[in-house]
Amino acid sequence: MLNKLADSELILNEDGSVYHLNLLPEDIADKIILVGDPDRVAKVSKYFDTVEIKKNKREFYTHTGTLRGERITVMSTGIGTENIDIVMNELDALVNIDLKNKEFKTEHKALELFRMGTCGSVNPDVQVDNMLVTQNVVGLDGLMHFYQDYNFENEFSKSFMERFPYEKIKPMLYFSDWAEEMGEYYKDAKYHGNTATFPGFYAPQGRQLRLKAVDDKFLETLNDLGVTNFEMETSAIYAFSKLLGHKAITVNNVVANRRRGEFSTDHHNSEKNLITWVLDRIIK
Repeated sequence: MLNKLADSELILNEDGSVYHLNLLPEDIADKIILVGDPDRVAKVSKYFDTVEIKKNKREFYTHTGTLRGERITVMSTGIGTENIDIVMNELDALVNIDLKNKEFKTEHKALELFRMGTCGSVNPDVQVDNMLVTQNVVGLDGLMHFYQDYNFENEFSKSFMERFPYEKIKPMLYFSDWAEEMGEYYKDAKYHGNTATFPGFYAPQGRQLRLKAVDDKFLETLNDLGVTNFEMETSAIYAFSKLLGHKAITVNNVVANRRRGEFSTDHHNSEKNLITWVLDRIIK
């Protein structure tokens, strides 16, 4: 592979910032909190001691500042792994590619990435309004099959693939896991589990309006295969971190238990608790 990137491969804005995130290398910290909702960025950064950077483009909002004396960034990704494809590649470019010369740097830099989000549970024993840390993840979106170097397997993935009954969906599956050393940040979470990342909100998550899902028992089947919860971003965050040499962990607040038909009675307060709980532990 040539070291020099063509202009069509790494697209930059007029100010030299990466195309979608609208950021320069100096705009981000080594610790980055990833949230889905752009409105959540300000809800997080209001707890920072200082905020030095505020930038946005489309659904990608970024605030960088300090928390207890350490530099930190919070960034919105929007919904779905297709957005994570953009976020992860452009974040890596900011720290591991010389943007001016469009050449790979010889010294690699690893970022610490913290997904802070909400999720639904497929396990009837998981109580809403509690924190759940993702250890293993299965992606049902197919994204990593577009990258030739990605190959991950562990005991969870082997067991899941052996028993997964939906043959049409099976070719899309891929797997990853957390950066285990980052688990120390959130070792007191009420739950640690296995997450399924879905490519949509309705049928992929078992919801049926005018269109029918593939199986009325889809979520129940996933639970039988060892899945604890589901959301829409973690598989790509974890997989890209493996490929690109970064570290990642997901902390989700459980706002719904789909097997029991429960939803958080005050999801705004649940969101606030999530933010303060994560920030209290991210920097000591």
